[in-house]
Amino acid sequence: MLTAMPRLLHFLITGFVLAGACRAETISTDLLIVGGNESACAAAVQAARLGVQRVLLVNDIDWLGGQFSAEGVGVVDEWTAVDGKRTDFPRSGLFREVAQRIEAVNQRKYGTPSPGNSFCGRLTIEPAEAEHIFEDLLAAESRHVRIERGWEPTSVLRDGNRVTGVIFTRGPERLEVSARLTIDASDWGDVIRLSGAAWNAGPDAKARFDEPSAPEVIDESNRREMNPLTYCVTLRDAGQESLSPEPAGYDVRRYYGSTNATAKQFQALGWPKGTLMVNVPAFADTTHAAGPYSPPVNVYTHRRLVDARHSGLAPVMEKTFLNWPTQDYPLDRWPQAVAAALEATEAGAAQENIVALTPAQRRIVFDDAKQHALGFFHYLQTISPEFRRLELTDEYGTADHLPPKPYVREGLRLEALTILREQDIRTTHDEPHWAKLMPEDGVFGFQFNIDFHPTRRVFLHDDPAGPWATIHTATRNWSTHTDRAMFPLRGLIPIERNGLLGASKNIGVSSVVQSALRLHGQMMLCGQASATVAWEALRVGIQPRAVAKDPKRVMVVQRALVKSGVLIWPFHDLDPAADYFEAVNLLAVHGILLPDADSVRFQPDKIATPEEIAGVLSRAKLSALPGGNPAQPLTRAQLAKAVWTAISR
Repeated sequence: MLTAMPRLLHFLITGFVLAGACRAETISTDLLIVGGNESACAAAVQAARLGVQRVLLVNDIDWLGGQFSAEGVGVVDEWTAVDGKRTDFPRSGLFREVAQRIEAVNQRKYGTPSPGNSFCGRLTIEPAEAEHIFEDLLAAESRHVRIERGWEPTSVLRDGNRVTGVIFTRGPERLEVSARLTIDASDWGDVIRLSGAAWNAGPDAKARFDEPSAPEVIDESNRREMNPLTYCVTLRDAGQESLSPEPAGYDVRRYYGSTNATAKQFQALGWPKGTLMVNVPAFADTTHAAGPYSPPVNVYTHRRLVDARHSGLAPVMEKTFLNWPTQDYPLDRWPQAVAAALEATEAGAAQENIVALTPAQRRIVFDDAKQHALGFFHYLQTISPEFRRLELTDEYGTADHLPPKPYVREGLRLEALTILREQDIRTTHDEPHWAKLMPEDGVFGFQFNIDFHPTRRVFLHDDPAGPWATIHTATRNWSTHTDRAMFPLRGLIPIERNGLLGASKNIGVSSVVQSALRLHGQMMLCGQASATVAWEALRVGIQPRAVAKDPKRVMVVQRALVKSGVLIWPFHDLDPAADYFEAVNLLAVHGILLPDADSVRFQPDKIATPEEIAGVLSRAKLSALPGGNPAQPLTRAQLAKAVWTAISR
């Protein structure tokens, strides 16, 4: 038994320990950015570089970089088509800067900027290396950017209609942040949801936007249908053959449809019509000599990070990762065990869209998605000796050797001042031209196909306790072409909430458009644009919606973006370092410079015709070229610079 004095001392010590464990802190900042993905990081860097004095980035995990790092998507999709050939969409803004850093790391480490020889892209980076790149990027702005890690948003502070801050928790700890403006760059749009701002998730009914791919009816069969999440599996050469253990719940019947080696077994099981089956080999010995998206397609090189076997590198440097359709984890219907676990936390939880679940409830889903991904790796090892030479990397520092986060393709969508719709960007051409809608308040250019991975889960014999596979529906797949487009500034701003901006995948788009607007580079530009709107609003003491309503303020945002190297009008051949970059972008956005209808190139060195010059002068409301008519012919770049200089003074 404790005597009186030791007992008192015990209570005092315990009280201090508990007080420390339940630490409550309050931080005041100019700009709060919630999230640590590529969009959040770009927003923080852009805000600091523009002069926002106090930027606070609050992340729910330690790692920065999102898709590049924490989600393990180390091969960067960039493809578009020009002149009948596959090529990369032009890099710009902070994405271009990060891509250059990635190539420099690869050059030092492997002797080449592109060591992967991957089917899906030229730009490849190991997740841990990408995390270091983002840490360095943010560290350079540490004078103005503070980072808090491990905090999850639990509630949003409001003064009437204005968001004034966010409350976070980390275990028993509490963090309260008051902010003049808040950017939600979280994976699922939690701040938007908690703020009471209007949002949507799942498919949009056809009656809403009249989109060609939209369902006529939203009912129980499709209301939670979203682009699936995936737990990526990063692998390295183990130096010898071995077989990973079967993960919990492993059922080989899930994976028969992943390669042509076992396609007949898959069909023999009697899966419903439309169940996805991918008839390619698990392994092919190839460098994809003709570049990305050249045959032969196979699982092994699909997302290869480092091609050691063909590059004269040590075999232990061989590295790839799995992000294969069979590995996807649909979000429309839960397996029986997952549904039961969700219901055990709260009645009705299994019927909620994943965006409305708590972080703890989502982890139930994530745990099952992890086992599914590990099962796919184990299955590949049983059918392919090349995969038996691979093992999970330990670069994430996690107990299961998987990324700290799943690859999230779709979250909630903000009800913004404007919503980008399928018909605004969709095309019937195989090769992109200019989208039907090219908004005057465009803040970055983009293009990617409407790209849904399998959105529905189907159970064998309709038994939710048994094995499942995935289905691509007729209208939600990866084969719909789009044109080159611009994202409007208004799409970042809630229809009714002040003090709040969207970023990442929670912006003003329909579900269909979100499938085309989710790539690494696109999301970095989205964060950069959102931060630039925030900077302008903070600079003059107004709300973001006031920026959107004022053409002069919109122009300030656009000029700041192009000066930061962001491509707004998506010409294919504009160098962000060129002295005409600003002029060409802004003259095109505002309809003074009319791009060729049949070409996505600007051709800066092409001589401007008299008709071209006259048209530009007329639309710019100039009676003559500044400085008079030159003796020498003008190139298009020179014409753009001269006109922009005259009208922007």
